[in-house]
Amino acid sequence: MFSIGDRIAHPLHGAGVIDGIVERRINGVTREYYRLRYPAGGMEDMIPVDNCEEIGIRSIISSEEADGILQELGDIEIDMTQNWNRRYRENMIRIKSGNLLEVARVIKGLMARDAEKGLSTGERKMLRSAKQILISEIVLAKGCEYEEVEQQINRAMV
Repeated sequence: MFSIGDRIAHPLHGAGVIDGIVERRINGVTREYYRLRYPAGGMEDMIPVDNCEEIGIRSIISSEEADGILQELGDIEIDMTQNWNRRYRENMIRIKSGNLLEVARVIKGLMARDAEKGLSTGERKMLRSAKQILISEIVLAKGCEYEEVEQQINRAMV
């Protein structure tokens, strides 16, 4: 169980800080929820305490792990299928895994595809989401500014 002030990562939304634990009654069932505040964009989320493991909620990476990921970005190999539907599904699986190197693989692949052929609206949205997931966790892990981390990632992905 996490506590107020813990920094955690949601596989689909990125990293945030638990700023409260609240009790809510929904459909006749009372449950405890973590109130998660995301530093980027000021978004808030409610996560059922008893579903965290199932959702894939975890503690954020350490500063050293964040440095390691930033160093590995340039070496990530990409192999994306030409079939849009299959590529989208494979990328969603990578994002949902919660593995930041897999999320970085999605970012690098979509950035390469964008430079080559352009992206559909769905893939452009996926690229923004994947970047937000990766950047938000590195920002919290290293205590850096969002824009600074985004620039580091963009430079490393070239």
